[in-house]
Amino acid sequence: MTISSAEFERIFEDEWYVVRHSGEIPEIALCSTLYYLAEDRNGPRRALSVAQSRMLVEAAELRFREIVLRDLHHANREKRIYRGPKRSIVNWYRYEKFCLRQQVDSTSFRHEVAAALLAFLSEEVVDMAQGRRASVLNCTYAELRTFATRLGLTASMLPEGLVDLCPKS
Repeated sequence: MTISSAEFERIFEDEWYVVRHSGEIPEIALCSTLYYLAEDRNGPRRALSVAQSRMLVEAAELRFREIVLRDLHHANREKRIYRGPKRSIVNWYRYEKFCLRQQVDSTSFRHEVAAALLAFLSEEVVDMAQGRRASVLNCTYAELRTFATRLGLTASMLPEGLVDLCPKS
């Protein structure tokens, strides 16, 4: 199928949007889009420029960032989108693998997630100490500590009292 440059730009923009606002697994959306644009017999079958490829990878990275941080914000805990810190941990591990495959530097985001985790945990400990509500921690202390370590934090940096708030298994 032969299409104009303007038509390809419209299709590319639509596909960028799909990747940027994909669900829980942005890398799958990215791979699907790359295949559709370049190889699918029903797609435009155009080679992407380096800039276009980079734009799609950045769209997936931004979506990863959203879903990792989403579950580390107490403001989200009453919303349907909230899955708890365990989901943030899963999405972080997916993000790390994505960064390796796509050669994306995760250093600055690692620091952002570490800060968000500490803020989240500190607020959780305070809320529990004041009896405001049930804990939203849905991961074990070991999972939380491993996550914190992957983010560059040490166990001594975590707020006291977390062991008692985490489920045992």
